[in-house]
This record gives sequence, C-alpha cells and structure tokens, in this order.
Amino acid sequence: MTSRSLSCASAPPPSVGAATTMTTSTVSMTASPCDSPSPAARPPAGTWQLTWRVRDRRGSVLFDRRGTAANLGLVVALALAAIASLCAGSLPLSPLAALQGLAGLGDPMNVFVVRELRLSRLIAGLATGAAFALAGCLMQTLARNRLATPGIIGIDNGATAFAVASVLGVGVGLAPPPMALAGAVTATVITFALASDIGTRGYRFLVAGIGVGAIFGALTQLLLARVAIDAANAAYPWTVGSLNARDGASLVWLEIGLALGLVAALWLKRDLACLRFADSVATGLGVRVKRSRYAALGVSIALTGLAVAVAGPVGMVALIGPEIARQLSSSRGVPLVGAALAGALVMVSADLVGRLLVAPIEVPVGIVTAIVGAPFLLWILLRPAARFRH
Repeated sequence: MTSRSLSCASAPPPSVGAATTMTTSTVSMTASPCDSPSPAARPPAGTWQLTWRVRDRRGSVLFDRRGTAANLGLVVALALAAIASLCAGSLPLSPLAALQGLAGLGDPMNVFVVRELRLSRLIAGLATGAAFALAGCLMQTLARNRLATPGIIGIDNGATAFAVASVLGVGVGLAPPPMALAGAVTATVITFALASDIGTRGYRFLVAGIGVGAIFGALTQLLLARVAIDAANAAYPWTVGSLNARDGASLVWLEIGLALGLVAALWLKRDLACLRFADSVATGLGVRVKRSRYAALGVSIALTGLAVAVAGPVGMVALIGPEIARQLSSSRGVPLVGAALAGALVMVSADLVGRLLVAPIEVPVGIVTAIVGAPFLLWILLRPAARFRH
C-alpha cells in the first residue's frame, strides 16, 4: 500500500491485524494538500468574502475593501449634510429639534418647517444628485471618456428644451417628466445619427453631442424670449437648475426611475467593467457589447430626463460625482453606488451653500455647481493621462 493509493477522504481505522502492515506512508495522509486550504479558495487581496450555506448549497460574495469603506464614508458624510440641510435656513434649528420635527414631535412650527418646507427639498436634492451622477458614470463608462456626461453631450439641454416647452405651454399639454424624457431621447438619437455609434468613436460622439446641446440650448432661449416676461422670469431659475418648490409628481417619477435604474445598473455592472476595454476584449470575455451598451445608454437617458424634469440641467454633478467615487474607490470595477452617493452629496451640499451664501437671497443650485465644476473640469483636463485609472 503506497501513499498514491490514499485519498483525501477519511478512512476507517485499520484493524489490529492490519496495523502491523502499515508503513510510514500513513504519515502522508496528514501532509496531503487536500487537508490544507486551497489557494484558489482564498479571496483576492483587498477584498472581503461573505459566505453562506443553505442546505446543500453554498454561496459567497466578494466586497472590495476600499470601495466598501469609501461608500460607508460617503453615507456618513451624506447623513451629516442632510441634517445640516434640515437645520439651516431663515429659522435655524438645532440637530435635535430638526430630528424631532422630522418625526413630527416638538414645536408645531418646527414640524411645519422641517416636514413641509425643507424635507421635500432635501429629498429632491438626494434623488436628483444620485440620478445625475449615476447617469454620468454610465455614460463615461460606455463611451470610455471622462468628459462624456449627459450635460456635456447635450442630453441635459435636449431634456430642458422639451420640459421648458411643457412648462410654458407652447402648444403641448404633457407634464415635464414625459416631455423631458422625450427631449433626452431626441437629443441622443440626433447625436447617434451624427456620430454613427458610440464606444470606439467616443470623441466623435462627444463632439457631436456638444453641437446638439448648443442647438437645444439656443432653442430654450428662443422659447423664453417668445413668451410673456412673467412666464420667462418664472421659468428662468428652473432652466439653470434649482430645487426650490419642486413638483411632487415629478419627484415621484424620479424616485421610481432612480430605484429601477440603480437595479438595472447593478445588473449590468460586470458588463460595464468589461466595456472599459476594447470591444474585442469585452466580446472575448463573454459580453454582448452592443446589447450592454444600449442598455446602459437607455438607463442613462431615463435618469437624466427624470432628473432634469425635477431640478433642471445641473450637469456638472454628472462630472463631479463619478470622479469623486473613482478617487475614493479602487479600480476593480465601475463605482456605481459610490457615484450615486457622491452625486447626492454634491447636490445637497451645493443647495445648502446656495441657500446660505448670500441669504436671504437664494443662489440656484445649478450656478453653485457650475462655479465648483468649472475648475474641477480643468483639473481633469490638465491631469496627466498616466494617472487616469480605467
């Protein structure tokens, strides 16, 4: 009996008569590689592995350590920004009073201010910021270009032009969300027709989108110039991006769309990670490139249109949010959740700054993000290409 005939399974103890025939080969059972953990079973470096067993089936999920820590940090920062947004204003409140008012307790005036005035604005900032940033992350990934955000390639302006036509009542009767979606789709179709495709022609898609966005921006200004001055003045703050007195129905549309869009984006996460490479490499990895690209593009268009219907064209959030998430997380995949959290944090913080900067005069959130986003855009353009992580 040799050591080659022994298996990794435990064998019954030998009988007394057979014990004298056992040689030192029995020692090789304890030194068998099967008794030590296989290197392939170990999680990759820098990850956490969560395993579970249900009856006879075993499953596991890997979590990137740096990405998970970054998302938790963004959640904490977002919670602090949300509390600050509920506390600050013409009627300052302490954090305890704001939380009591949020729960419907304490002074009735505090309850009214928090739940009726500030809470809806906060929810609008959270939802629109997450939607803009998630749409930007999807667009940048499928175009392989950090500048290919919905705001820069004209989707924001297309949605704005159609939504303004709806708000001003220029021969249409649809609500802003369907009209904004129609405008976003129209701008994307025109850009696609001019650029022929997206992906390998990312720069051509970007240039065509800039031109289409300029056309729709001019159309918006023409609409504002053709209506009564009161209607134009009422619509102008919305065209630069604002969270003041947002429509509740549009916000419900956005919340539903954001939930569905986030689920769809997470379902496409593996394909998106492969789309960062050349099409031939992604195809070799088993990804249906065109199907995944069109699916990601559809989610990005829907999120952009719904967010524009609520807050207007706050395009810089789609540029800043994904970049913050990339800097905080590792390069293992596409930071979809991190981008959404960072976008919500940017939007809520910008709205808070706009409310307090020159109070009681309110600065629209779109102007604040444009002031912050302009140097941020220059920083992205001037960074050495070698430092980009794809």
